[in-house]
Amino acid sequence: MTVRDFMTYLIYVEHAAENLQFYLWFQDYEKRFNANPTTDVKLAPEWTRAMQDEAVIKIRKEQSDKMRKESEAAAIFKGSDFEKKVGSQDRNMSAVDPFATPPQSSKGDDSSIYTASCTMKSLNAMSHQSQASDAFKRAGAQQPFTIQPFREEINRVISTYIMEGAPRQLNLSSSEQKAVIVALSKTTHPSAFRSVFKTVDSSLRHQAHPNFIRWSICNGNPARVFFARSLGVGLIAAGIVVGLILTLSNAGRGYRALAAIALVLGISTLVAAYKGMCVVLHGMHHRHVRPWELFVDSENMEDAQKQSFDSFGSQNSYEDEPWVVKYEKRNVVRKVFDREVWIQEPALRQIQDTIFVQAILASVLLGGIVTAIFVAVPGGHFF
Repeated sequence: MTVRDFMTYLIYVEHAAENLQFYLWFQDYEKRFNANPTTDVKLAPEWTRAMQDEAVIKIRKEQSDKMRKESEAAAIFKGSDFEKKVGSQDRNMSAVDPFATPPQSSKGDDSSIYTASCTMKSLNAMSHQSQASDAFKRAGAQQPFTIQPFREEINRVISTYIMEGAPRQLNLSSSEQKAVIVALSKTTHPSAFRSVFKTVDSSLRHQAHPNFIRWSICNGNPARVFFARSLGVGLIAAGIVVGLILTLSNAGRGYRALAAIALVLGISTLVAAYKGMCVVLHGMHHRHVRPWELFVDSENMEDAQKQSFDSFGSQNSYEDEPWVVKYEKRNVVRKVFDREVWIQEPALRQIQDTIFVQAILASVLLGGIVTAIFVAVPGGHFF
């Protein structure tokens, strides 16, 4: 299981790829900043914990004062024509799309294409700077010194990950968002991202990655897992029915033990399916091909993966990709018996082997108890 697999999971399953994208960017940025040989890094002093705590306290005090004043004003003007209407504030974002590519002439020569690309880079830089400036203004922070190292890159980070409505906006509280913007208005030192990086790192380590491991264990798609669960329930029901019929008949006690076959198979299948595993696929060490892998060739898949690792790409969205509609039109039977690939990761196969052994042990224990009850109960001799 690689970082690329983790990124794919975050994009298509958990819908939180911005956390890993920011994490990778910050790790690289910290190395580049510390390795910068120029003397201009002195223009970006460290953002200490004391400065951070002071900024957070100030922000929280401002927020509490603002809420208190708004509640007092609402109480005074309640029922009058001056009562504040919900949703009256203009929340529209800027109509300028910083990621839009300007149209090029179909008959343009190399010089015109070069000019367009240079113009696009200049417009993007100005757009990021303008959006970052607006973010500083809304946070009540002073405009930063543009001569600080990596200031242009920090502007892109703010407009991509930090500010409200950013294409890859991180899941930060209002106070966290405002605090990091205030810090970035003072310095471009990596320590300004201390609180944000701590939040992102905690989310990846304690939530996203454990969920990724559990998802990777599943070797079947939802249709196959549902089919396995239904099969397990059916086998358990069949085992109970067989046990009841043999108990109520004139058959000897030894024949009642035949119910254990269906019970063990059913319980093991159901327990494995509860973990998202199909025992048939596990026997071959196979897994189903993911929906986004079915209709995309290897070249396009590599391009998509490269884009996902772009630190300043567009929004992480796949709803418009062609495979979504194609997979929805796929009938249930084809989904249950979809294409399979061999699981190459030895550690993943070992985890699945452990779950399979646990399912077998649970089925033998529970199936043995139910079978023992059938064998111990006196026969009915009804037929």
